[in-house]
Amino acid sequence: MAKSPYPVVKAGGGLLPKVIGTLVVIAVVVLVIKYPADAARWVRGVGTVIDGLVDFLRALFG
Repeated sequence: MAKSPYPVVKAGGGLLPKVIGTLVVIAVVVLVIKYPADAARWVRGVGTVIDGLVDFLRALFG
């Protein structure tokens, strides 16, 4: 059978990584719900960083 191209969450693992992951997801959801304008600004900021990195790599290898 071929491997699945989609990432699969491991069923095993300890309790601590699952708790930390759940808390991070909850924190992000709460931030987006309580402060949607700030969350949008952060996403735009990440996009700006990625654009800068792409421009740098284009200048370096292009």
